[in-house]
Amino acid sequence: MIQERITFKLPDALNASAPPERRGVRRDHVRLLVLDRVSGRTHHVQFNQLPNFLKAGDVLVLNSSRTIPAILKAVLSRFSDVINHDVEVRLARRQNDSKWEALIVEEGVKEGDSLHFNDGLEGMVTYTSDSSPLATIQFSKKGTELLNHFYSIGEPVRYEYINQMWGLDYYQTVFAAQPGSVEMPSAGRAFSWELLFELQRRGVKIVYLQHHTGLSYFLDDKWNHSPEDNFEEYNIPENAWETILEAKESGNKVVAVGTTVVRAMETAVISGTLSGWTNLYIQPDSKLKVADAILTGLHEPEASHLSMLSAFVHQGILNQAYQEAIDKGYLWHEFGDMNLII
Repeated sequence: MIQERITFKLPDALNASAPPERRGVRRDHVRLLVLDRVSGRTHHVQFNQLPNFLKAGDVLVLNSSRTIPAILKAVLSRFSDVINHDVEVRLARRQNDSKWEALIVEEGVKEGDSLHFNDGLEGMVTYTSDSSPLATIQFSKKGTELLNHFYSIGEPVRYEYINQMWGLDYYQTVFAAQPGSVEMPSAGRAFSWELLFELQRRGVKIVYLQHHTGLSYFLDDKWNHSPEDNFEEYNIPENAWETILEAKESGNKVVAVGTTVVRAMETAVISGTLSGWTNLYIQPDSKLKVADAILTGLHEPEASHLSMLSAFVHQGILNQAYQEAIDKGYLWHEFGDMNLII
């Protein structure tokens, strides 16, 4: 039976509006709430104490997708008429080397409309739908050249709790490699190279996959952004998958760093393929086949990510832990504190 989504009151003061580094805190010194998924017991420590809760032979699975600056500004034209001199375009997901789905923040966008960006980049709207806020844009550049244009003219996606523009570097993990995420895979943000090396020194195995995150909010609550509609691209290297399966066979824990990693691994088992697209919606009654534990941020009330967490731990235990986090002043969102459910 599918349980209702978790609801709670999150005080505004607990929305992390600035990166920890700008608050005088090292990225690996944010707080970590460790939750025992069986007993419900909690520990409150700094994130750099993570190695104390893992064992030699455990596998930590990280998402190495790199955040791209997905907010672009353009002149929107229809035939020879300018419709808007300063329209905002939010990239949502890549379809191929030159075509993206995007949220164009303008009423009445039609197929055939033109977008003129800075740096000589052009775009053509090739598809719109009344049932979706996303349009398809065919760009004049492709591949690496197109990405370079995005990095030249774009800005990172930010939401209302972020009170000023922070540079793109603040939206990257230290191990980010393959560009493609329009929002930061934030569960890995708190890691430093020193912490990763310490985990390896203690015998924890570290592997990487790529799962490019899509746009999570369409700026208008009338659009029901169902998880089943959220197709995201993933790729799991064969050597990483072998390490993950060896850990399962030997009884060691596979610790997913982030909901994207869980979705990628569980999709690989269900589909039998290590790369492709996933719209997998993991709910409280989902039977996880790969992930034994999850390291993630703290999620908003009623978020679909909370449904996924309820597949790891009973919803009542999760409710109590979240209330404890609120009482102790933990910070939420991509620049906030962390939660290990193990």
